[in-house]
Amino acid sequence: MAFLTSPDLWVAFLTLFALELVLGIDNIVFISILTGRLPERQRAKARRVGLALALLMRIALLAVASWIIGLKSTIISIGDADALDLSGRDLILLLGGLFLIYKAVTEIHHKLDGAGEDPTAVSAGTATFTGVIVQILLLDAVFSLDSVITAVGMVDELAIMIAAVTLSIGLMMVFAGRISDFVNRHPTVKMLALSFLVLIGSTLIAEGFDIHIDKPVIYGPIAFAMAVEALNLISSKRQVDRETAGTR
Repeated sequence: MAFLTSPDLWVAFLTLFALELVLGIDNIVFISILTGRLPERQRAKARRVGLALALLMRIALLAVASWIIGLKSTIISIGDADALDLSGRDLILLLGGLFLIYKAVTEIHHKLDGAGEDPTAVSAGTATFTGVIVQILLLDAVFSLDSVITAVGMVDELAIMIAAVTLSIGLMMVFAGRISDFVNRHPTVKMLALSFLVLIGSTLIAEGFDIHIDKPVIYGPIAFAMAVEALNLISSKRQVDRETAGTR
């Protein structure tokens, strides 16, 4: 009952919830691109299973929060003077960033080559259900790392952290299908999303080398690009409507 009467716990809960939603946007975009390579009948199931397992994994990470904090300890030191110290967290961010860039660049290559435009290619199955789920979990582990560390630093109540994570992923499950359908329906939006993933992957690598980049520096240009793309979509739709009206 302390949660209901403590303003500090409410602030912590809402802050964590907002943080999880921001990270969830990246997750949903990545999930939509991965599941888009599955047969259509498997896409919704893959999104649900991937997000459900992601929820369980985040709760497990919160339960072993002391181990997560320990990942900040140096495990590799490169050089003598001004040595580059890498912790377990840094290595996870580096590998996660490289993996994200690899997947995004691979998808961009497929788009530029025209692969995936042929509907028979998807029907044949260019990815396996299990493979997609594993990739969703790997990237969610990377995206979850900072949020778990932040959560532990903000509040000691495990129940508060689990509630924020559960609610945010619940909302992701509700809207993941719509966002995925929208991204896959508009090729220019999908290319823009892939470019964002390259940018986010580069940010993860920079963070792994202890080069901090403020989030507004990243998400500001992303928001601007999305606004421009929204104007392009509105303009294209109105052009189509005018042409349709002219043929009647």
